[in-house]
Amino acid sequence: MIKRMPERMCIGCQEMHRKKELIRIVKSPQGEFSVDTVGKKPGRGAYLCKKRDCLEKAIKEKKLEKAFKMKIDEAVYTALKNEFEHDENK
Repeated sequence: MIKRMPERMCIGCQEMHRKKELIRIVKSPQGEFSVDTVGKKPGRGAYLCKKRDCLEKAIKEKKLEKAFKMKIDEAVYTALKNEFEHDENK
């Protein structure tokens, strides 16, 4: 029996990818945003590919704000950019 890998849609490119290949942005029940590197934090999540193009498209088209139905603080975008730079330097 083959174990099926869960898939999620990237909010940047709108393509389905395996969950492990994506970065999860989570809004906690207290309303705080963070980058969930493990994928286990409680709260509402949105997913992004690990491609800079997807991040830039998500920022430009306010895809995170649409996914969470609220204004997103600039610090969240800064944290995402830092996460992408960290991944690129690996």
